Amino acid sequence: MRLATGIDLVDLERFKRTLQRQGERFLLRIFTPRELALFSDHTESLAARFAAKEAVAKALGCGIGAIRWQDIEILRDEHNAPNLILYAAALQLAEELGLDTWSISLSHTHRQAVALAVALGETVPKEAS
Repeated sequence: MRLATGIDLVDLERFKRTLQRQGERFLLRIFTPRELALFSDHTESLAARFAAKEAVAKALGCGIGAIRWQDIEILRDEHNAPNLILYAAALQLAEELGLDTWSISLSHTHRQAVALAVALGETVPKEAS
């Protein structure tokens, strides 16, 4: 069994200032079209998803750069719980690490947004085989 975790905390005022300075350019670089369609009117939800992307990258043992922001997508499942979808380099890395089961938790106050990513895998990473 393999276990990996990541956590990240975002200051909402700083996130809002970044949005004001960089606007649409920032949003289009960080978030997928589906994330923006669902959450663009909810700054706190975007900040929590930003934190979740960082937390997933930490669980994968890399930073953003080795994977792209948009390789990680956090939507909602049928019960409105966060639902993680990995693409491209993030998906490939998760498969290489044997991480195939993920749980994401998001929360925010009026000052901060936090996200926790937990990944499990039954398989041995490919490099260890």
